[in-house]
Amino acid sequence: MKKFALIGAAGYVAPRHMKAIKDIGGDLVAAYDPFDSVGIIDSYFPKAAFFTEFERFDRHIDKLRRRGNGVDYVSVCSPNYLHDAHIRFGLKNDAEVICEKPLVLNPWNIDALREIEEETSHNIYNILQLRLHPEAIKLKRKVDEDKSGTIHEVNLTYITSRGNWYYTSWKGDEEKSGGIATNIGVHFFDLLTWIFGDVKKKELHVYSHDRAAGYLELERANVKWFLSINSDVIPKEINSRTYRSLSIGDDEFDFSAGFTDLHTKSYESILQGNGYGIGEVVKGIEIVHDIRNTIPQGITGNHHAMAEIPLSKHPFKK
Repeated sequence: MKKFALIGAAGYVAPRHMKAIKDIGGDLVAAYDPFDSVGIIDSYFPKAAFFTEFERFDRHIDKLRRRGNGVDYVSVCSPNYLHDAHIRFGLKNDAEVICEKPLVLNPWNIDALREIEEETSHNIYNILQLRLHPEAIKLKRKVDEDKSGTIHEVNLTYITSRGNWYYTSWKGDEEKSGGIATNIGVHFFDLLTWIFGDVKKKELHVYSHDRAAGYLELERANVKWFLSINSDVIPKEINSRTYRSLSIGDDEFDFSAGFTDLHTKSYESILQGNGYGIGEVVKGIEIVHDIRNTIPQGITGNHHAMAEIPLSKHPFKK
């Protein structure tokens, strides 16, 4: 039975990792989070040791290692800006690391982590669960098998509404989260480059605290994309606080089903030696880094303050 430690047990995504560890027959032996609202652990691993202070968690993991009973994997679900440090912690404790997206905030952080991988002879795996979605696999196969050279026209719109709490949390702090494109967009950018190839051209049309929009020219697709956490931009005819659409020409990628067990599938793949390693995340990290460091076209000054730019290139405007 593989032994796991979890960093970030109180977060939104942590229960998916707990379920995945349970599903694969693993054992969560220790978990850490500065917040103690972690009763969800009882549903999966009630005997897991829990710590609200990292120093005590560190001591516990080190003690297990020195006794020859160390953890095999450290799962990282902490705030984005801490991923780099927590990945290092896992590697230095002779464990493989499984990390949520984004792996890191800046492309150059990846090079440093590669060096530690080599030094420790342990691996870093990223959760890229959208690549395991049945419809995504089907779409990639279709594109790969098409030898006609077709350039697909793609529209991505993803709106997932957030309340005022978001701006108080670390997610609303761009220095800690990487901003909206990183928070809610990095997994889509990864998916698109995985299916349609490398980036040839990038444009940013809108960027603010609650929305971003732009254009990507990929090897096999032209992509218009729009991301937002503001429900006001959802068309009134859609009676929901969430709207997601990924269309390829006249075909719609179906988001409605197939998400339930993607984290479990990710863990299964990692344990079989087929997880997504550090090299797989480079394209997505480069895209979101460039987005938050680019001033939208036609805009001068502080682009972070441009919250009410007319959405002339909004994917809804077809």
